[in-house]
Amino acid sequence: MNVKDMSAPDDQSDGQEAEAVLARLSVTLDVAIERLERARPFAKGRYQGPVLDVVGRIIAQPGGLGVVRQRATRVDAAGLFSGSDWDRPEALLPQLVGGTLTSEDPAFRALEVCSLARFLAVADGDARHDNLHQDGARHFLTQVLALNLKDLFGVPDEAARALGARYDLKKRVLNHIADHVGLDDVLSVLVSEIWRLLEQRSVQVGMVKDMIAQIAIALNEKGTAPGSTRLGAERLVSALFGPTTASRDDPGLDIYLERLAVADESGLSREAMGFARAMHDTGLVSDYHAAFLTWALDYADRPLIPEALGLGGTGLDCWRHYRGLIEKLVRNAVTPATPQAAYGLAMLLDRGVLHHAPMVPALERQISLRIGGAARDRIALGFGEAVPPETHLLAGVLRVLGQPLGVGQGANPTCQSARAIALWALNDPDYLLHLITQVAEFDTLQMQFEGAPINSADLPVGLAGAGPIDADPVSVLLVVHLDRIYAEMGRLCAGRPGDPHTWINPQFHGWWVSRDCAVAVDVATGKLSSYDDFLRRFFAAYHPAYNGGRPLGHPQPAGIAVTDAHENFIGWHAIAILRVAEDQSGRMRVYFYNPNNDSGQDWGNGVIVSTSGHGERYGEGSLEFEAFLSRVYLFHDEPLRNPPGDEIPDNAIRQVSDQALSSWAATRQPEG
Repeated sequence: MNVKDMSAPDDQSDGQEAEAVLARLSVTLDVAIERLERARPFAKGRYQGPVLDVVGRIIAQPGGLGVVRQRATRVDAAGLFSGSDWDRPEALLPQLVGGTLTSEDPAFRALEVCSLARFLAVADGDARHDNLHQDGARHFLTQVLALNLKDLFGVPDEAARALGARYDLKKRVLNHIADHVGLDDVLSVLVSEIWRLLEQRSVQVGMVKDMIAQIAIALNEKGTAPGSTRLGAERLVSALFGPTTASRDDPGLDIYLERLAVADESGLSREAMGFARAMHDTGLVSDYHAAFLTWALDYADRPLIPEALGLGGTGLDCWRHYRGLIEKLVRNAVTPATPQAAYGLAMLLDRGVLHHAPMVPALERQISLRIGGAARDRIALGFGEAVPPETHLLAGVLRVLGQPLGVGQGANPTCQSARAIALWALNDPDYLLHLITQVAEFDTLQMQFEGAPINSADLPVGLAGAGPIDADPVSVLLVVHLDRIYAEMGRLCAGRPGDPHTWINPQFHGWWVSRDCAVAVDVATGKLSSYDDFLRRFFAAYHPAYNGGRPLGHPQPAGIAVTDAHENFIGWHAIAILRVAEDQSGRMRVYFYNPNNDSGQDWGNGVIVSTSGHGERYGEGSLEFEAFLSRVYLFHDEPLRNPPGDEIPDNAIRQVSDQALSSWAATRQPEG
């Protein structure tokens, strides 16, 4: 008998023993889950530990991840996540998963595996969750894979090897996710996903940059076959780590600056143009680009900054008129720790913001602003101490003013505040800087509601808690205060008939919000109220064929009923209608701003939000007019407008109504 024959019985025996162990542990897990199910809500904590203990032993076994996956829905319903951060899957951050899977605490590791199993169950269509839809679950898992690509493809380094069994668990979990999500070519999917996100030009690109860094590692260690995937990946990697001739080998900033010192004028011009091309191609700014801009401030032969920013006609005109201010902004905001400020500045200049009279003194004030108290601590907590908080804030200001529609709410229930910041940056940028100054200097915000002052320092904590840290610096500074003021305005409207947004939105956002408000549902009952009249009024207010061809002057706040890909109602959400126009195929579309960080969503029954390819500008989502209206439940209108007549076709109203009644409004029809 040869060696292979001698080892076979033992291998078979070991396999049978492992199966027996897993079977016994599975029974033990079922018993522990049953006890958790029977526990009263106040006693759940006592029974969560035994479940996690068994899960920890199961996931160490071959096939154990599948056992947990089969029970994901049951442990969730039993209350395993109650009282923990994992209880709100829609607020979980994919960038934290990798660290938790290698945590020293076995309970945390087990809890994270159970959470990922829940995402897998929803992504596969095997389970439903009130706060998590199928596409959202799949998107989350794809991001987890992207952010841990090195562990999925690469060879473990010393740090990984030191983790031992914890690293093995992490790698097995990542492979399990990749197998279930069905990613035959993970890199291809991730590259496509990154390009899709970049097309929306979000202000916050930290996670995308992390993904690209992981792709760079995977390309270096594993590589891919030639083709569009590799080309797309290399474009992303080069945009960050080597966008120009002198930086192509990623030499490090010190060596790069030495190369600049001996470059001729033609070489410097090529560097500037290379940076500009990469930045406008992707919306990403390399650390080398930031270093080049600050170096160029002291280059006396000729100005290189306009070339390096890739300015258009309006931007160049701003440069000629306000060169001194622009150079101050570069010197004080653009650093290797805050490179994205360069893209924000370029877009700000091309928007012509500096030609708005109050903006030059407002930005001069911002440059000299000093942050104090708790506001300073929040900025430092959110962005670190590589540069002072003032630099982070000024960089954030440039990004928000340059990319108003790129402002996102992060994993926070603060869509109203994010929308307000975006619309102020778009419509009223000097007012936004006025609010920033208040909070930075006094750590409070004062606004008015119908003539009465409201001071955020006097108000209780709102939905944002102590304030978000997974957002841009402007949002980190303002949202905690805006959230309190918004809640207080709601309290002051208590007892008034109708929806409180009728009064809140014009007071909170600005004079340009139309003073009347149409609502599709009765606030008291949640049932539809005169829904056909609501739809006709929207047609008459916004559709060019029925409103006299009047374009929308200022973006208008609106509320939508968000649904998942199966048309299940998820919740109410604040957006802004930006414009209504025909796309290149002649279809009337509504272009809107969504503060949820990613506008591309499937809302079911063919209602799929587009972010590119149908005339969208950066940061816009769009839907055909009727599809968009089928998800609207609240919009603003002018009170003096004549009521809609009979010119709006009944079949158009019926089409929208049917789409709404098959989705979010299915259970909201009034009785009788």
